[in-house]
Amino acid sequence: MGSSSIGAAAGAAGIAVPDTQGPLSYSVDAAQGPVRLRYFAPPPKLRRHFGSLYIFSVSADRYADMTRADVPQLRLMLAGDGRYHLHGGAVAPTPDVCLLGPTLGATRFELDRPSQVVGISLLPAGWISLHGGDASALADSLCDLAAERDAAYAGLLADLRAEEDGDVMADLCWMFLQDRVKPLDAATWHLLESIDAWLMDEGSPRIEVLAEMTGLSPRQLARLTNKYYGAPPKLLARKYRALRCSARIALDRESWQTLCDDGGFYDQSHFIREIKHFIGLTPHQLMTEPSAVAQLTLLRRSLGGDVAVLNRLS
Repeated sequence: MGSSSIGAAAGAAGIAVPDTQGPLSYSVDAAQGPVRLRYFAPPPKLRRHFGSLYIFSVSADRYADMTRADVPQLRLMLAGDGRYHLHGGAVAPTPDVCLLGPTLGATRFELDRPSQVVGISLLPAGWISLHGGDASALADSLCDLAAERDAAYAGLLADLRAEEDGDVMADLCWMFLQDRVKPLDAATWHLLESIDAWLMDEGSPRIEVLAEMTGLSPRQLARLTNKYYGAPPKLLARKYRALRCSARIALDRESWQTLCDDGGFYDQSHFIREIKHFIGLTPHQLMTEPSAVAQLTLLRRSLGGDVAVLNRLS
């Protein structure tokens, strides 16, 4: 799906269009200046652990935007600095090697000077490999991964800062990460695949269905989804329902009123609150004036079958 699917609506930011930086590279003319994002699909042997890699850059002296609720993100600050305003109210400066845990609400970020960031989305298996702790303990929070887990990330950051070619940057990251991937047993893979499939249900996923799929009790499922996804099943189902709806509103131009009726929401007020909570924009804003980062994040769907469905939506 290309950038034309964003639609023709105008707003504070222009429309995301392909740029000249390479395949799957897009730019948006925001009020503060151009915002660019280029995606890279992981190599086949890493696709069960990581979603897309991306290079994000802004040229403005100051920039602020919202990011939707998401899977964990490893972000390496090649240039620039700033802070996150996390769901729940905490404000945290971003370290140079930042592991942002799973986010359960929209997150605001601010950059204080022109910036460039290399980021990698972590699927649950990637979280296990790079962090290994309970994901819920870092939900809506962050840590300095080089200081807390592995000083070698500082060396990767230095190598990336010395490079200008995006393809080379991506290769450096994948080579570094493939040495840190940990094998999982068949039972864990089956559990993760079952939870992913359940979350991608087009309706409003019910925990009873997941219990039947896995043979686990609701209590066991809550413990395991907290550990691997950062939240209990009911909250995860709400999050991914909102993410699916937001993509269908902004990319597929579907009527949000129809989605409200079909998606198991109580009423339109409930639908609007859920979208605003997890996306940071109302359904009307998604249709008429999506922010630069909202547009660029939605374009993960351009990666198609090269990345996990879970990552294309979040």
